[in-house]
Amino acid sequence: MERVTFHIEESGFCVLRVKARGHRDLVTTVGHAAMISAGEWITASGVWLNDRNHGLQFKAHFLKTSAPSSIEGIEKYLGSGMIKGIGPVYAKRLVKMFGKDVFDIIEESPTRLREVEGIGPKRADKITAGWADQKVIREIMVFLHQHGVGTARAVRIFKTYGTDAVQVMSENPYRLAKDIRGIGFRTADLIAEKLGIEKTAMIRIRAGISFALTEAMGNGHCGLPRAELIGLAEKLLEVPAPLIETALSEELVEETVTLDRVGDAECVFLTGLYMAERGIAEQIKRIRSGPLPWSEIDADKALPWIEQKTGLTLAASQAEAVRLALRSKIMVITGGPGVGKTTIVNSILRILAAKRVSLLLCAPTGRAAKRMTEATEMEAKTIHRLLEFDPKSFRFKRGLENPLECDLLVVDESSMVDVLLMQSLLKAVPDHAALLIVGDIDQLPSVGPGQVLADIIGSGAVPVVRLTEVFRQAAQSKIITTAHAINAGRIPDLAPPDSQADFYFVPAADPEQAVLRIVELVSKRIPNRFGFDPIRDIQVLCPMNRGGVGARSLNIELQAALNPAGEKKVERFGWTFAPGDKVMQIENDYDKDVYNGDIGMIEDVYLDEGEVAVNFDGRTVTFVFGELDTLVPAYAATIHKSQGSEYPAVVIPMMTQLYAMLQRNLIYTVTTPLVPRLCSLAILQSHRRPIPRQ
Repeated sequence: MERVTFHIEESGFCVLRVKARGHRDLVTTVGHAAMISAGEWITASGVWLNDRNHGLQFKAHFLKTSAPSSIEGIEKYLGSGMIKGIGPVYAKRLVKMFGKDVFDIIEESPTRLREVEGIGPKRADKITAGWADQKVIREIMVFLHQHGVGTARAVRIFKTYGTDAVQVMSENPYRLAKDIRGIGFRTADLIAEKLGIEKTAMIRIRAGISFALTEAMGNGHCGLPRAELIGLAEKLLEVPAPLIETALSEELVEETVTLDRVGDAECVFLTGLYMAERGIAEQIKRIRSGPLPWSEIDADKALPWIEQKTGLTLAASQAEAVRLALRSKIMVITGGPGVGKTTIVNSILRILAAKRVSLLLCAPTGRAAKRMTEATEMEAKTIHRLLEFDPKSFRFKRGLENPLECDLLVVDESSMVDVLLMQSLLKAVPDHAALLIVGDIDQLPSVGPGQVLADIIGSGAVPVVRLTEVFRQAAQSKIITTAHAINAGRIPDLAPPDSQADFYFVPAADPEQAVLRIVELVSKRIPNRFGFDPIRDIQVLCPMNRGGVGARSLNIELQAALNPAGEKKVERFGWTFAPGDKVMQIENDYDKDVYNGDIGMIEDVYLDEGEVAVNFDGRTVTFVFGELDTLVPAYAATIHKSQGSEYPAVVIPMMTQLYAMLQRNLIYTVTTPLVPRLCSLAILQSHRRPIPRQ
């Protein structure tokens, strides 16, 4: 096999260029392979097809790979980037030194690798480890492929289970759904079916109950009414309700799930989430019960002092909020854009700093923390960094036994914090410290389970300041007035502005026209009019990933227009990654200290090393090619991912084809991650059904 033209590791689909017996020219072969590299021998059976666009192809129904045996094949295989530490240069040197024995040398006499020019102890160890990993990973991939699953999750399975991976999967494939990110119940269920596990097996139904609750968790719920859970599980698992009741009883005995009454309904919770919700309530009671960590402050003196220091005159509502904060052990400040949250928080912090009060500031995402730092001129950290997550133990170092060192903790963008993270954060607040929670209750709730900010406010257990007055300077921004109009259920003013403004409505008749206009706006019109960098400064935010105007499709179009890849690129997991690309991390990686929603720029692609270097806010983080499933292009992103962020310019496609997604709080949320008085653009389809008001 001469070249891998295309390979999607998630599905295994590949397009290969193959040198076949009896054919003078290379043969295009399409099929599925869990792992494939140039230089390997392939055995394939299938049919010949004449594709309208691509010509004659061999469509393989069965495709098997084996290690190459020719010198040329071995060099191609080693230089393909599959083994860390070996690229084309070192592949040539290794083959020149060891010939056809190179595989045996790597496996049986790895110390001899150092005989090759440029290979020192570190690179030799890297090659040896990479070879061993690939051998086990290949076995796992073959096992998965044999059971109907072409997947790129083998690396994660190996990291989790090590050499016991195949045994674990054979004994209880449903463990994969619990332990491996990216392998859900349905994939595990497919493997189980291939292994002969019956649909009515109790091991399957018990795993299915957690699956049903996890599905609910994906919609933000921490639990479900018992009757609703049984119905959902019955539908998902296609088994009778009595069997589900039996499995639920066993799960309750083992405390995997918990039963409790909410109002009149008997509800079932995943035990971890249930304990987290109770834990939040307990921690709030604990924090609230202690005395203030600072001596009594005379607000009548403090308020004139802070107004003199800042040169700002506080409105009556703002002054009252500061007064309340100075005498409260725990307090919530909530309100939309332009209502003065930042002014109030800054006033509180400066007054307390003058009294030598020890302060800590945090937010759920890196971008939100950076914005908080810029607004307050005090260091703010992400919650994970503040709590000092330890990737080895997979736990936070800060907690009840090792609390944070502060007199006041301020949490910004709290609407984004889910129950599990909020519980961990509150545990780390020392008994003597005060807590100030800031957020916009009308924004979308956290992507994770629960609606912590809304529940804390609704509990009535802590004082709450609700800010509603939009101040004169903020009211001059059409972005802010539009956001408040949407939140109040009113259609905003979409008329073209008389002069340069910060909000524009651009009509588009259909998705095809919208895509063309978005690309033109981002690549030409906005940069020419406002001087923004089209990649760094302009962000497209979409209601959803799917569809012609979804984030996935727009990323492909925008990447091609703004940063077309040259020779230095890597194609993995359905995406192309090249220097200059804007990318987003889509899961928390505690080892690398990068988190879900963090945006970075690709600095370089090292083909020889099999690595990609990404700059996240001035810090370079390295990803091996097999880890690129945690990155996606970020020219376009979903609205959920944008929470807590601010951008100089935003383009928002809101076509009525996305009708089901266009809820009021989603549209309101998307108007808030903008720097006021710069530039925001929205694209809507201006006919058919109206935007729903609920």
